[in-house]
Amino acid sequence: MTTPALRIYAGRSARAHLAEHGLRPQDVRVVAGAAGGPKGLVLGPMDRYLFGQWLAGSTHTVHLAGASIGAWRMATAALADPRAGFARLTEDYIAQTYELDPGRTLPNAAQVSRGFEQELRAFFDGQVEALLAHPRYRLHIVTSRGRHVLGREGRVRTPLGYAGALLSNALSRRTLGAWLERVVFSSPGEALPVDLSDLRHRQVRLTAENFRPALLASCSIPFALKAVHDIPGAPPGAYWDGGITDYHLHWNYPSINRGAAPGLVLYPHFQKAVVPGWLDKSLKHRHHATPFLDNVMVLAPDPAWVRTLPHGKLPDRSDFKRYATDLAGRMAVWRRAVAESERLADDLAVAVAAGPRLTVEPL
Repeated sequence: MTTPALRIYAGRSARAHLAEHGLRPQDVRVVAGAAGGPKGLVLGPMDRYLFGQWLAGSTHTVHLAGASIGAWRMATAALADPRAGFARLTEDYIAQTYELDPGRTLPNAAQVSRGFEQELRAFFDGQVEALLAHPRYRLHIVTSRGRHVLGREGRVRTPLGYAGALLSNALSRRTLGAWLERVVFSSPGEALPVDLSDLRHRQVRLTAENFRPALLASCSIPFALKAVHDIPGAPPGAYWDGGITDYHLHWNYPSINRGAAPGLVLYPHFQKAVVPGWLDKSLKHRHHATPFLDNVMVLAPDPAWVRTLPHGKLPDRSDFKRYATDLAGRMAVWRRAVAESERLADDLAVAVAAGPRLTVEPL
């Protein structure tokens, strides 16, 4: 018997709900998309199933919140043809190439930013107004806005500011707000129902004018890409990857049920742990589930299945260095991982069909 590739984890109230009703589209109020770069590629087949088929039959408002590649995925979900959009996202991400300066094996930050901005422009060309006006989906793009020394990007101030943020965050996550604040760009319509007061934050209206700068900022990893400055309609300053403040969007999700019918958060993820911020990656004590995830269900690859992939891992940013100028080698390995991840979508369809009999593990 083939070992399942997918495992489903859920918080206490989510497990109780799934045990009674199974996995139903009408129960989902929020879908979350994590930062994580190439790791998100293996979620493509599940995304196509979820947004191209499963959620497409529901009629209620669903909030799509994401950071970095998660923001790109959630914006793609709101396109008129999400199945085609996710297929293109996967191929475009895998096929990304940059002309290198002499003697370099990796592009500089300015090159990556220019190339990615052009990619986003081509990818969403002619579709921005429609996705912002989607009749059911509300898009929320998460960015990290620098404060004080990080208010503008600079050769000295940026490393200094992130060193301060790293040290402060190690003492307390809330102190991260002294250096960076969470800024969420939200499309018109129903407001994001999640209480974001766990961290310094702002909410800004997402428009056709600021859509691409906000999405570019959400994907702008410090030092790997340039910061995006002074996004239209938002407070001035330097904006970086939303994963810095919210690596996996470990938010206060039970707050979505205040004064409303009970709802669940669906989280297609590349691992079980929902890590709060990018600077928390090495702080293992912040990787465990908290009451914030009580109504969250995480759909994640089984670690045993991951070990069957090339190099025994998911695609990740280390592959850029591993393969350096061997672009064909990197692309082949990533395409193989994506092809194998069709099993995740197959297993999800089986879980949906199982109703209350689906297997759910504690988050």
